[in-house]
Amino acid sequence: MAGQSDPHLSIFTPAEVEFLAEDELVEIVPNIRMDALNMICGDFGPFFPQISAKVPIWLAVALKKRGKCSVRPPEWMSVERLTHVLEAERESPREFQPLPFHYVELSKILFEKAHDDIPDIYMVRSLIEDIRDVRFHKVEMGLEKISGRTHAVKLKNLSAMEVNIVRPFMVRALQAFYKHGSPEMIQQPESTVSRTQVLDRGPRLR
Repeated sequence: MAGQSDPHLSIFTPAEVEFLAEDELVEIVPNIRMDALNMICGDFGPFFPQISAKVPIWLAVALKKRGKCSVRPPEWMSVERLTHVLEAERESPREFQPLPFHYVELSKILFEKAHDDIPDIYMVRSLIEDIRDVRFHKVEMGLEKISGRTHAVKLKNLSAMEVNIVRPFMVRALQAFYKHGSPEMIQQPESTVSRTQVLDRGPRLR
């Protein structure tokens, strides 16, 4: 993986972050009866028609592809819940609302592999995109405040994809301040980082 091959660059590709998210559990509704599946990561099943069960998302996608189940979207992927999160994000410029750590990757997988199981999919996709945009704007505004006096940066409730994009930039920025620091730099109250250097926000949801 990219994050392991270069010790000086702690970042994964979007595909690698998505791979890590595939062990997250989602709920499925089988349409056939199946014996238990014994995997290295655990046992899942037995499965019975119309009785919901929780499985890793990679298994849900595999069963869905074979027509053996439908996928039940997580509760947080409802229009009502996402609308509430978006409003709260906009009203709290310094706080990030709690969302699943892999909400970006999970929604991307479900949009691609189980789109017919998601009610109001176009609205759900639009809301998640808006939430991502608002959250990244907050991150950018926070990064602009990094100065020679900054010893640490606390960003609570960031997701895996957001952390993956932000962390390497923050580390390099702080290292640059201390490596090339001078009394003049440290005395500057607002020595900021240009937003134009900041972030590739990762893949868009389709």
